[in-house]
Amino acid sequence: METEERNIASEVEEVLYKYVRPALAAHGGDLKVAGVEGGVVFFTLMGRCAGCAAADQTSEELINRELVERVPGIKKAVLVNGISPELLEQTLALLRAHPSF
Repeated sequence: METEERNIASEVEEVLYKYVRPALAAHGGDLKVAGVEGGVVFFTLMGRCAGCAAADQTSEELINRELVERVPGIKKAVLVNGISPELLEQTLALLRAHPSF
């Protein structure tokens, strides 16, 4: 079972590298896989994609579609909402630069 999970995780990363990351990078973003469990890929968006108003649409139309279609055993991809470390650091840098906020 452990080998099967590693193979699926490897296939997920390959699909993300070939089909998803280039599209996200074109918008200044990326994603990080938080885990794969029971045929579900959990991920967070990073960079400019983190917190973007179109994040749900991106998840459904791009990430979910590519993974479900291209990786056998994947049922869906789920966006894990949260604040990425990059977004938090950018926010803190802005607040430090403009203490009047």
